[in-house]
Amino acid sequence: MPFMYRIASYFIYYDFRWCGMTPRELLAWNIRKLRVERGLSQERLALEAQIERVSISQIERKQVNLGIDSLGKIAQALNCAVSDLLMTPPPGDKMPPVLRPGRKNSK
Repeated sequence: MPFMYRIASYFIYYDFRWCGMTPRELLAWNIRKLRVERGLSQERLALEAQIERVSISQIERKQVNLGIDSLGKIAQALNCAVSDLLMTPPPGDKMPPVLRPGRKNSK
């Protein structure tokens, strides 16, 4: 398995260089995009992922490095694969909009 991991790491690294985004920027982009698409507030996502709300805010503002356990919790709360959080956005894709302030409906 280490060989496959190295190959996967190479392709992920290559993909990051291709899109001009760092891994931290990709995580921030995708977490925010998926959260907004699902209509979740940062508070609701944090609650479902069992992490602090301020952590979601810091991740989306690219201020912290995300641990692998937290990454897994967020992916599970967003009902997606961890790899989806590292997908490169299509060329020309715009940053997801900010949800309007206030409490969101839980789904």
